[in-house]
Amino acid sequence: MKSIEYTKQKIRDIVARSTVPEDPVHSRNTLAWLLKLKPDADDALQIAALGHDIERALTELKILCTDFANYDEFKVAHARNSAEILSEIMLECGVQGHIIEDVYRLVCRHETGGDQRADLIRDADSISFFEVNLPLYFKRSSWEETKRRCIWGYKRLSAEVKPHVFTLSYCNRKLNALVKQAIKEAGENQEN
Repeated sequence: MKSIEYTKQKIRDIVARSTVPEDPVHSRNTLAWLLKLKPDADDALQIAALGHDIERALTELKILCTDFANYDEFKVAHARNSAEILSEIMLECGVQGHIIEDVYRLVCRHETGGDQRADLIRDADSISFFEVNLPLYFKRSSWEETKRRCIWGYKRLSAEVKPHVFTLSYCNRKLNALVKQAIKEAGENQEN
């Protein structure tokens, strides 16, 4: 379907302009993880995976964590903002209404999950954070902040996806130690 491929390319183009260096790779990597977890993922799932953080690439529309009382409130607002931006893009690209509605719902829930489809997006996003975002996050954040973010991200993963985190390794020994400590503090056993 031309409108679907056009939409995906438009999302890639927008995310490529993000001032957050890992955003373009994270977008593509989240889609790759979605397809590993569900090889037959439909168009709505694929668009949601690719564009779930699109608001971060649009400085004029970006939501700031400092504007919220806590991290969870920020994440809900970030998800809704990204969903609204994606809805407008899909409408402009001529995507069918039922797909727009599905993507909106999936992106609104990409931080929390709540059903099988939303859980897939949340899990793909979380694993991608550990795989591609974490090294750069660690470079610009403190040990404690990075550990807090790892604990938060690890706890939100579905049980069947958590073992993927154990397969990841980083060039930075301190980061490897931090992830192990975060998982331990999250109350998880690292033994497979």
